[in-house]
Amino acid sequence: MKIVITTVQAPFIKGGAEFLADNLKNALILEGHEAEIVTMPFMDNPIDVIEDHMLMARLMKVEHIWAGHSDLCIGLKFPAYYIPHSNKVVWALHQHRAAYDLFDTEFSNIKNTAQGNAIRNKIINADNIYLKEAKRIYTIADNVSNRMEKYNQISAQTLYHPCPDMDRLGCAEYENYILMPSRINITKRQMLAIESMCKVKSDLKLYIVGGADNVEETDKMLNFIKEKKLSNRIKYFNYVSQEEKIKLYANARAVLFIPLDEDYGYISLEALASSKAVITAKDSGGPLEFVENNKNGLIVDSTPDEIARAIDTFVSETQAKEWGRNSLKRLKDMNITWKNVVKELTK
Repeated sequence: MKIVITTVQAPFIKGGAEFLADNLKNALILEGHEAEIVTMPFMDNPIDVIEDHMLMARLMKVEHIWAGHSDLCIGLKFPAYYIPHSNKVVWALHQHRAAYDLFDTEFSNIKNTAQGNAIRNKIINADNIYLKEAKRIYTIADNVSNRMEKYNQISAQTLYHPCPDMDRLGCAEYENYILMPSRINITKRQMLAIESMCKVKSDLKLYIVGGADNVEETDKMLNFIKEKKLSNRIKYFNYVSQEEKIKLYANARAVLFIPLDEDYGYISLEALASSKAVITAKDSGGPLEFVENNKNGLIVDSTPDEIARAIDTFVSETQAKEWGRNSLKRLKDMNITWKNVVKELTK
């Protein structure tokens, strides 16, 4: 089949969504299909441009193309999953969360105002109409499916996929640091982790790895570390190569992943594939689908005191190794493969 994958691109930002699209394309090709990614630009600031992008998606044509007729369209992200096609499936990474679970919070630029409510209602109404055009609707995690059911009364099937380079991840040592790999963003809660380190009693260090969405977030983080005299306990790596990241996973004592209501979270899978236990929070969303409390990690309240106590648990290398082995077993038992993804999306 000729398959078109539709998604969006925020200029100069590359993350999990872009990796997913690339890996899906490669997996489709490996299974004998022709596949291409079609991206449309998307920005949500100021909020009045959101409706323009929604309209742009409806006006795009990807069924009858220069290379002939495309047989299937797989829609990944808002509003690209609105692009019309007579044979479309949606595999939603997430909806536009600023209009849903994050509405009128510090994490959303859509507020409870006349303008904000008008935009929010348009997004919800469009989702209610255009998502249902799809022959089948999938999401990448139970957390995303549950949101869609809650806010739109639309049922979606969860379809897990591997993280990038999952087969290259592995375990080497259990050194004296907790790894926190994620882009620097308010929803990833690096500041909460840093505040927790003020209360950690053991000599475990925190390694924070990831580029920043904006320089203000990095400055805030680094200034706090300096102010609290934590420079000898917290190391910030900024961007690292994939090889360096794999090595950091391989040698970590455990992994800290405490985002706010994450959709899926490659970090959970990367930790499990590296035989590392995961510390996550009760409100972290996606990681809760992979972490089993007191078996392959800890699920705690999202407070500095609770996270600090969880970190101190891993002063025991024996504990880290035992739960790390459980992590790898958990991942293998779930049988998450691209072959399964392609089979389901193209059936």
